[in-house]
Amino acid sequence: MGTATLKDAAVDFLKLSAAGHADHAFDRYAGTGFRHHNPYFRGDAQSLCDAMQANAAQNPDKVLQVQRTLQDGQEVAVFSRVDLRPGGPTIAVVHIFRFEGDRIAELWDIGQPVLEGGANENGMF
Repeated sequence: MGTATLKDAAVDFLKLSAAGHADHAFDRYAGTGFRHHNPYFRGDAQSLCDAMQANAAQNPDKVLQVQRTLQDGQEVAVFSRVDLRPGGPTIAVVHIFRFEGDRIAELWDIGQPVLEGGANENGMF
């Protein structure tokens, strides 16, 4: 991976996918036995790649803003703000990656709609 870190790889994977280049992201970063845990899609790489491509096509103005990245050994967590479209819904998303070497072996994602004007004065970000 050269001077890039696993955090860099995870963020690049997400940015490529959000921008409509999930096929490139998977080719570049997904390992041979890649699996994921999103309950809405089959657990293989191609199913998730297709879903990410479709989401990007439905939301061509989507903006992914990484807020935090954490790394512990071969695991990386990325906390992001995702604006699907201008004036549209905003989602707080956490992606958890497990790498084997420099390839993503496993991926989890958890999302929550951002509640504007919620009771917590600290906000979600």
